[in-house]
Amino acid sequence: MSVHAPEMPIVVDDETGVWTTDALPMLYVPRHFFVNNHMGIEEEIGAGKYADILYKAGYKSAHYWCEKEAAEHAISGADVFEHYMKRLSQRGWGFFITEALDLEKGTATVRLENSAFVYQYGKVNRKVDYMFTGWFAGAMDQIAESLGYAVRTKAVQTQCAAEDGCDVGYFEVTPL
Repeated sequence: MSVHAPEMPIVVDDETGVWTTDALPMLYVPRHFFVNNHMGIEEEIGAGKYADILYKAGYKSAHYWCEKEAAEHAISGADVFEHYMKRLSQRGWGFFITEALDLEKGTATVRLENSAFVYQYGKVNRKVDYMFTGWFAGAMDQIAESLGYAVRTKAVQTQCAAEDGCDVGYFEVTPL
């Protein structure tokens, strides 16, 4: 296995200890800690209810992130979406690859390889990457809004590497 240092800028405030990447404060936690908390909530309230909660929160967060990062880096359109996929990948969630993107139509296909959730869950024959779905619609809608497009979207996971016979995950973004 080859390794490399993080590819994103990380600065730590000497007075507060706050980590920042680009324009936003960050947290650095062990994957098992995060996913075990995720699994614990899922066990208590059910995967479906938890997925609904995470979709809304993820949508809002991605919308905010794309707005702030577009301003920070003076980028727009597809460059914002690709920057988002790059940063998600660089932060250890997995590798997010944009296979198709049409901002004006509000469509995208994203492939996910090496999901942090699949590593922890293993092959459980169900979709476990539902935390990410709202992220793609939130990103798409913020970018579309910034370009003056009226389209609004939704995202679904169509395949997960935790499912039998699947090696990667797929997400589809479509208009509402």
